[in-house]
Amino acid sequence: MHKNELIRQVAAETQLPHQTVARVINQTLRTITAEVSSGQRVVLTGFGTFELRDRSVRRGVDPRTGADLVVPATRTPGFTCSATFKRRVGRTMTDEPPPIG
Repeated sequence: MHKNELIRQVAAETQLPHQTVARVINQTLRTITAEVSSGQRVVLTGFGTFELRDRSVRRGVDPRTGADLVVPATRTPGFTCSATFKRRVGRTMTDEPPPIG
């Protein structure tokens, strides 16, 4: 599912205008991005946590030449899903969907 499909589905399920849902989803994503960029964690209870992670310096290989190289330390965004989300996604196809909330 792409973002436009998500917006369309949320608008249909909530009976809110498409433009309103699009503004809310886009602002939500901008807020998550800004908070994580500034080093803050964003916890969406029942869904997961977005955070900035530090990656150490490591050795690598240049795929073109095969030469060893050093990959510098970086900061990268990360997401850890909640146990609730894992349970919902991991259920078998014959299970009834768990209640939301």
